[in-house]
Amino acid sequence: MSRLRIFEENRPEQPLFESTDGNAIAAELARIGVTFERWHATKPIEPGASPEEVMEAYRADIDRLVAERGFRTVDVVSIAPDNPNREEMRRKFLDEHFHKEDEVRFFVAGSGLFTLHVDDKVYEVECVKDDLIAVPDGTRHWFDMGPQPNFVAIRFFTEPDGWVGHFTGTDIAQRFPRYEPQVH
Repeated sequence: MSRLRIFEENRPEQPLFESTDGNAIAAELARIGVTFERWHATKPIEPGASPEEVMEAYRADIDRLVAERGFRTVDVVSIAPDNPNREEMRRKFLDEHFHKEDEVRFFVAGSGLFTLHVDDKVYEVECVKDDLIAVPDGTRHWFDMGPQPNFVAIRFFTEPDGWVGHFTGTDIAQRFPRYEPQVH
């Protein structure tokens, strides 16, 4: 289940707001310029589906987003719990960073935790199957795929190097809990 929790940046133990309602999540995130949507496949996606089959199941939403935002590249990333590089992949974006273009991800399967640091607030967004999140360029954040990463996501890019993280050097990400996916 999708979840949003909002904290004061210096109080990671006490959420100011918490919701699992998709409309409430979208409304709260819209206040800080973040898009949150729910998409649904137009055809079944079988385990082991090719990236092309995955994208075809969401073609109308993908085409709409590409037209609205001018993305030039769309791909599919899949990470399984048995990936031998999972620890290195998890560590890569655990520290606060930003990108020079919007970070847009749609979760076809599995889950991950985007944590956004905007002004003096921290927005913890658990994204699950059917969730799209669009984090504006320059937004400080970190991403945790959990200790046993398990997700398939569609990624959108404007420039080939737009996904490169520019790290802030702060320790704020270490002050907030790491992602432990809930069993739903």
